[in-house]
Amino acid sequence: MTETNKFWAVVPAAGVGKRMQAGRPKQYLELAGSSVLERTLSRLLQADVFQGIAVAVSRGDPYWPELAVSGNPRVITAEGGRERADSVLNALEALQGRARDSDWVLVHDAARPCITTSDILLLIETLQDDAVGGILALPSPDTLKHVDAGSITATIDRSHVWRALTPQMFRYGALRDALESAAAGERPGAVTDEASALEMQGLQPKIVEGRSDNIKITRPEDLALANFYLEQQC
Repeated sequence: MTETNKFWAVVPAAGVGKRMQAGRPKQYLELAGSSVLERTLSRLLQADVFQGIAVAVSRGDPYWPELAVSGNPRVITAEGGRERADSVLNALEALQGRARDSDWVLVHDAARPCITTSDILLLIETLQDDAVGGILALPSPDTLKHVDAGSITATIDRSHVWRALTPQMFRYGALRDALESAAAGERPGAVTDEASALEMQGLQPKIVEGRSDNIKITRPEDLALANFYLEQQC
């Protein structure tokens, strides 16, 4: 990494995780003696490459202030938004005056606690001189079907399909502008990740193959799998 490059992390953590069917948002569920969000932030802090980490949480979130990590000097609290893109944009605004337009921002899902330092460094080392940036991703190992009204209409060529992971890494100014442009265009749901916002600007983010254990906790059974991976990574 060059001395002129500075890196920041953004963690959108304002979701409610309806599919988990739990009594609290999934980022606050217990995982290996801690919460999912604490595990995720611990991994980002351990990488020791970020000037700061902006975490976007819901207004009035009762759980966030109870976490010791919320008081970490490298952690900046931002207000979450209605959609993921809103939360990321709010977190970027919280970095205003600290991050330069040319700095890199790595956006990482709160519910991906198994991210490794090696994958973070791989993403940075691969893309830090790229004109656009890119994302961690995995090629699809499964046969993919196009479905309409519950019936298969086609089999998709999986050689051209990758599963998007996080972190996703883009320049601070370019990501902010892309998200602002998408918000002004009033296309709800169009920005499902940061790469899609850049794609809407006519840009082509790069793909960096990541680890398969960088799972996203979405369903109840994912907690057990994440716990297994954390144990294996130790």
